[in-house]
Amino acid sequence: MKIPRIMIAGTHSGVGKTTIATALMAALARKGLRVQPFKVGPDYIDPTYHTKATGVISRNLDAWMLEEETLRRLFTRSAAAADVAVIEGVMGVFDGSSGTGDHGSSAHIAKLLDCPVILIVDVKSMARSAAAVVMGFRNFDPGLRIAGVLLNRVGSERHLKLVTEAIEKYCHIPVVGYIRKNARLELPSRHLGLVPAVEGRGLAEMVSGLADEMEEGVCSDSLLEIARSAGEIECSCFGPADPGSVKVKIGLAWDEAFSFYYQDGIETLEELGAQLIPFSPLHDETLPEEIDGIYIGGGFPEMFTRELSANQRLMEEIHAVGTNGMPVFAECGGLMYLSRAIVDFAGTEFPMVGLVPGRCIMERKLQGMGYVEAGSLCENILGPAGQKIRGHEFHYSRIEPVNTDFHHAFRLVRNRYRETVLDGYAHDNILASYLHLHFASDPALAERFIQSCREYKEKRCQVPGSGRWPAASS
Repeated sequence: MKIPRIMIAGTHSGVGKTTIATALMAALARKGLRVQPFKVGPDYIDPTYHTKATGVISRNLDAWMLEEETLRRLFTRSAAAADVAVIEGVMGVFDGSSGTGDHGSSAHIAKLLDCPVILIVDVKSMARSAAAVVMGFRNFDPGLRIAGVLLNRVGSERHLKLVTEAIEKYCHIPVVGYIRKNARLELPSRHLGLVPAVEGRGLAEMVSGLADEMEEGVCSDSLLEIARSAGEIECSCFGPADPGSVKVKIGLAWDEAFSFYYQDGIETLEELGAQLIPFSPLHDETLPEEIDGIYIGGGFPEMFTRELSANQRLMEEIHAVGTNGMPVFAECGGLMYLSRAIVDFAGTEFPMVGLVPGRCIMERKLQGMGYVEAGSLCENILGPAGQKIRGHEFHYSRIEPVNTDFHHAFRLVRNRYRETVLDGYAHDNILASYLHLHFASDPALAERFIQSCREYKEKRCQVPGSGRWPAASS
């Protein structure tokens, strides 16, 4: 199958990958092309800008959480109908899950998909030396095809000329464009990185401005030509799984506070028999009717503590159905919401749902970041005790149990630090932790969650009258 594709990668984090990739996507979409965006690695926020720029849902390509064949299959399935696929890399192009191999890195993904790479180089305060940087990246892994260089923070026309001449003479790689040093290429950020586009206002104008800047210094036609030079890629598309005759309805938390989900993970749940019904912990006073389970993903509940805590009616209903047996699965921000309270950066405590017997306390330093391997400490709604799950964590809060009878969910092995920590809470039908997982990495996890919801549905159907469980007694 012929899929035009290109990766926008960088020499290091902070080089401008997200703004430049988003600008390119917007410029190509402005030409009337259907652009399928992707992001390498475990990132929920950058893809929201891709989606805003293209009108097409961005997807993650993570070679650490996903098997290579699964990753290739998901890529070809979503990119098959696109005019061009644009992949934003992660960190520096060779940065992956270890210091001695490229596993999980942008380079790994590019080679796996036989994808040409555009390398972004920040050339502030350098001229001819930029050629040495590019040559180092080119020679470090000859199996990686660096098809072009894009210069960021160019100071003047003379600066551009000096850098371009050096790179093209010594590296024999074309300079395909530049971004001026004072270009209006900036996206809003805070403690976990960029602000998710779901929260943003005026983003249409911002994305349009990014496209304007891109078109000034970068020829999108040249980038398209490079994308179209990519070779054939084996299409290993698959049809949806047979969900059986009985679907389950799962309430999916979705609003400004909760939006961290992998699209391919969501689709895995749907293909296996789940009907996902969005609800807002911020704005809705009741859960969707006759749901059989709840899934609360990550997000920024710490930025909306007052509003979440004020929606007491919904929290009481979630507590009631959770107490009465409805499966509730929560990741990171969802764990915080299900706890007794969130203590914000200022030390103010806000009551939350209370299904998890602990308080989540915001800290000024990261409490966990990077890939983890989780081992289930007990049977839970995703699988048996001892089950191994690959995922990642990224959080500034920590959970403080309010009593000694606290049932931890997982033992995490943190790849970055090679340390082991206890994480989360699991008891009966409740599972909440800081672990972010990808259902497409292990569909058995999705199947077990759906089965837990199906078993609950069968019990619920035996209760006469309302489709909801009766409220928990006080």
